[in-house]
Amino acid sequence: LLDRLMLNEERIKGIADGVRQVELLDDPCGKIISDYKKDNGLEIKKITVPIGVIGIIFEARPNVTVDAAALCLKSSNSVLLRGGKEAINSNTALSEIMRDAVESVGFPRDVIQLVHDVSRQSANDMMNMNEYLDCLIPRGGKGLIKAVVNNSTVPVIETGSGNCHIFVDESADINMAAEIIFNAKTQRISVCNACESLVIHSKIIDKALPVIAKKLKEKNVEIRGDERACAACSLVSPATEEDFYTEYLDYIISVKTVDSLDEAIEHINRCSTGHSEAIITNNDENADKFLKCIDSSSVYVNASTRFTDGGEFGLGAEIGISTQKLHARGPMGLEQLTSTKYLIYGNGQVR
Repeated sequence: LLDRLMLNEERIKGIADGVRQVELLDDPCGKIISDYKKDNGLEIKKITVPIGVIGIIFEARPNVTVDAAALCLKSSNSVLLRGGKEAINSNTALSEIMRDAVESVGFPRDVIQLVHDVSRQSANDMMNMNEYLDCLIPRGGKGLIKAVVNNSTVPVIETGSGNCHIFVDESADINMAAEIIFNAKTQRISVCNACESLVIHSKIIDKALPVIAKKLKEKNVEIRGDERACAACSLVSPATEEDFYTEYLDYIISVKTVDSLDEAIEHINRCSTGHSEAIITNNDENADKFLKCIDSSSVYVNASTRFTDGGEFGLGAEIGISTQKLHARGPMGLEQLTSTKYLIYGNGQVR
């Protein structure tokens, strides 16, 4: 929690840099997606337009205040922000900075608004503001996301929690695997794109797991594995079935042993939240099959899951990472904050 709340000089600089990146991006609205003429003479254009007023319910991440405001402004949307009580002072300060900034260049300051009431009732009220909100985006833990998805009458774009997996294939470079896993697990444990679970091929586990475990122990990561993982490395303690479904957000990782790529894919698709998964392999066919068959928003070959981020994907800041399939999936930048509209030009046509 403290890590998510922290606003040190480095993070404030990162937030500011994200806004500057958004500023440099193309305006996503008014783009012509298609333009064609029918036999009856009607010209039909399909263009991108703003969604309208977007509500964001989020927890203890004050950077969301600025990221969301910047993205909504750039995509010509208004935004209503409702953060958690833990970050209300930071959110208030940051939202006022943004409101002052937009007012200074001629925009109404109320295109960005912060809900200062941090009670549960205020969140419940937002979920039923169909008359005022065109879309609602929750950002936070499983409990918050589930509550919004289950109770909102406003259309929701679901941002998922992360139970990200890395599969170490039998052809993997073990040292590369250890470095990627170390980064994905320990670089920042409190984020949704951190690796929470390893899946290792049985043909390589005896060689690979001791190397990976030794590297993880540099940050005192607790490793919980199945029976074969425990047998392969003394640094591994027994896991429960629940471990394979758990987003720890802590220095803990689970290990599952599999006998084939197909078994790895089945396990990951069953246990993951559809966020980000990776395969470490030197086999192109296995890499291609993993990319095609894993049902997650972002799938990697020989790279850390920590790259699932709007900034890293070149989107500037992000409004969240969607794990649903309709409208938006993966890191949501400007394009995902638009809808479409048809413009039809006639010359007296009737049907």
